[in-house]
Amino acid sequence: MKRRDTDSAGASTREVVVAMLFVGMLFFILGFVTWLNGSLIPYLKIVCDLSNFHALFVTFAFYIAYTVMALPSAAVLDKVGYKHGMTIGLGVMATGALLFIPAARSAAYPLFLLALFTLATGATLMQTAVNPYLVCIGSRESAAMRISIMGLFNKGAGVVVPLLFASLMLSGVGNVSDMALEAIGAAQREALRAQLAERLVFPYVVMAGGLLLVMVIVHFSTLREITPEKDAGDVTVHRFGVLQFPQLVLGALSLFAYVGVEVIAGDTIGLYGQQLNVQNFGVLTSYTMAFMVLGYLVGVVAIPRLLAQKTALMLSALLGLLFTCGVLSGSSLDAGLARVLLGWLGVPVVPDTVLYLALLGFANALVWPAIWPLALEGLGKYTAAGSALLVMGVAGGALLPMLYGHFADAAHPQTAYAVMLPCYGLILFYALKGHRLRRWGWDSRLATQPDV
Repeated sequence: MKRRDTDSAGASTREVVVAMLFVGMLFFILGFVTWLNGSLIPYLKIVCDLSNFHALFVTFAFYIAYTVMALPSAAVLDKVGYKHGMTIGLGVMATGALLFIPAARSAAYPLFLLALFTLATGATLMQTAVNPYLVCIGSRESAAMRISIMGLFNKGAGVVVPLLFASLMLSGVGNVSDMALEAIGAAQREALRAQLAERLVFPYVVMAGGLLLVMVIVHFSTLREITPEKDAGDVTVHRFGVLQFPQLVLGALSLFAYVGVEVIAGDTIGLYGQQLNVQNFGVLTSYTMAFMVLGYLVGVVAIPRLLAQKTALMLSALLGLLFTCGVLSGSSLDAGLARVLLGWLGVPVVPDTVLYLALLGFANALVWPAIWPLALEGLGKYTAAGSALLVMGVAGGALLPMLYGHFADAAHPQTAYAVMLPCYGLILFYALKGHRLRRWGWDSRLATQPDV
């Protein structure tokens, strides 16, 4: 297929603004389908009668698609370009949403997981397209600012969607906590599960219709097509050459840990709240996402004017360790901290241990944007391959929540959050030293350039 090359430097301000509006809409959609999982997990736990471990296959099915489908998505974009990649991604996401209909009608958990994997496959293609497109539609010098703005769209959706989902799914059905379900008879419990499963049909039909509508709008829009960049013909990149860079490999491991704790904080909070009989457990993901939006706003204002990227990463890791200790040692009955922080806003208060879990959203906000530039520094011809390796770190969102689920069932849901401590410890090491390593071995040399 023949495509017209475009020069982003020549794009008018109007073109950039229009493109930003379209891409902002796509980032909101990505945030919507991603952070819906936090409300869906406790919901499916009820509908399909699952343990904590099995309920967290929701995160596994969703995030493993990013690892499995990242390279195929890059191949698709190489063939069709970024704009057409966005439309294809939206179509695949709509297909995944429609698969929720037979899954809900049958209450078959494997079908739900297939639907989630399909939905995430489309999201992977969309993510692979919109992130470089966002860089290319304007000057490279202002790319970081555009990415930060899109992050607000993405996490803002995470604030809205649990509220919307809970109002649609849980209104009029009374208390559906674990204790309440155990207190009713088996026949009544099965009837309630069937009622809740049927309620999934309408929102996912609406979601599929919305995704198809946006697909048509993007396809016929005036968005410029941008041809994926190619490496120069005389540049040879060895398959495993990226492994020679400690700052990259350790950065990928840190992203693995980060995505894992981000998903644990955002997607298990509703499950944890349900087990504590918190009345509004279906909207608790909104608490985590609201603190994450606050963290993004701090990053937009403070980096790099007031905080270097390395310093922001170090502070994020320290806050992560602090709030995780709060989750582990806080009270699951007292809500004193929530009254102080949230009471004046009129927000329903939650137990202290739940609020500490939500506060991890603030700690996590700046980790992703800080690790990427530190990990890719000095890679030269291996930058593209290094980016692919970093994307693989998203697998942490598939595996680490499962580890939490295992310990939540085997021990206690509160103490199981200890799995986050070594994750934040790794991120702290990367912020202090790992990002500066340039050679493997005990005698690794530190980079002479100043930290950024």
